[in-house]
Amino acid sequence: MEGAGLFDLRTGPLHTLRAAFRGSRNASSLVGLPSSAMKPAPFKYIAATSLQQALALKAEHGDEAKFLAGGQSLIPAMNFRLARPAILIDINGIESLAGVRTFRGTARIGPLTRYGALQRDAAFAGQFPLIAEALPHIGHPQIRTRGTIGGNLSHADPASELPAIAVALRACVHVQSAKRARSVAAADFFVSALTTDLEADEMLTGIELPLQSPRTGSCFMEVARRRGDFAIVGVAAQMMLDDHHACSDIRLAFCGVGETPIDASQAASMLLGQSPAETTFREVAASVQTMIEPAGSVHATSDYQRHVAGVLTERALRTAHQRARDGR
Repeated sequence: MEGAGLFDLRTGPLHTLRAAFRGSRNASSLVGLPSSAMKPAPFKYIAATSLQQALALKAEHGDEAKFLAGGQSLIPAMNFRLARPAILIDINGIESLAGVRTFRGTARIGPLTRYGALQRDAAFAGQFPLIAEALPHIGHPQIRTRGTIGGNLSHADPASELPAIAVALRACVHVQSAKRARSVAAADFFVSALTTDLEADEMLTGIELPLQSPRTGSCFMEVARRRGDFAIVGVAAQMMLDDHHACSDIRLAFCGVGETPIDASQAASMLLGQSPAETTFREVAASVQTMIEPAGSVHATSDYQRHVAGVLTERALRTAHQRARDGR
């Protein structure tokens, strides 16, 4: 494959290392290194300048090609040679894929939107407090500076926070290929661990969220070994109250306790039509513990995960209810 064994850091778009090596005495020594000198397996790098070009390249190369957005999951996998794409399609130069746009009662987040950009967006935090509360739990500042919403959802790590939040918020995932565009409910987008409904020639092009209604409260909580680690158990709860303070809508989703984000809203449906109380929160927690089937890991047994899921369910529902009553 042409160019697969060579990767010249002095060429390429402005957001790569070209600028860093411009005029450097050491730049010439980086050209022509054998492929064995790099951590990843040999690959061809292409910087797409438009969505149409990126989709055309994906249609041409299929599973042999990977999109490069933030690279926070893909690049480490490539460095360990767990991922060996023959073609790397860099989409960072496509500015239209970043940002948040609000229209007709929904907000659409572009796949290149960085976690850090959402953290700094006060208007977005006011519209989606559940996401705002979860963002500080995602990785570390360096990761949140580069990591993207689209990359996270496409990677589909079941211990990640955003897939569970997307399910809790009834998000709609927009995907596109060179030939067609379609939409998938977040609950159907995640198929299994690290696997989504995306076809080989498709890209996630946006995530659409309904704007929060009045008298709605939300809460995100998780338990992890250290701040920034993947969740051992995480819960996202959102509750809406009617004019009489009875629960009119309830959403509950978990990360870290299954091969996909777990939608436990059915277990919480006993709250509907009544004024939530501590006894009901405990009943929902017990129902959740019966429903989930955590696999356990080197960090926690399945019994421990089940116990923590129950504790977090009670706390998250209690907090979401209080915030809904307080109007925040």
